[in-house]
Amino acid sequence: MLFLSAKVSHLALLPQGEPERKKRVLDMVLQMDKEGFGACTNTTACEAVCPKEISMANIARLNAEYLISGLRADK
Repeated sequence: MLFLSAKVSHLALLPQGEPERKKRVLDMVLQMDKEGFGACTNTTACEAVCPKEISMANIARLNAEYLISGLRADK
């Protein structure tokens, strides 16, 4: 989830990522769930050993993006 959150955060902060922002985060989290990756446990163990030094702040951004996208999703 740490790597997924880093990619979602990266794309969410770019102006070029805006047009697909809502759909992208919903699709990426859905795919993560389909492939059996677990959700964040907030123990920060992954951040401590991450070879790319990805911050847990990205998971907070992913959660915010997911929540906002889910609330505004056209269904």
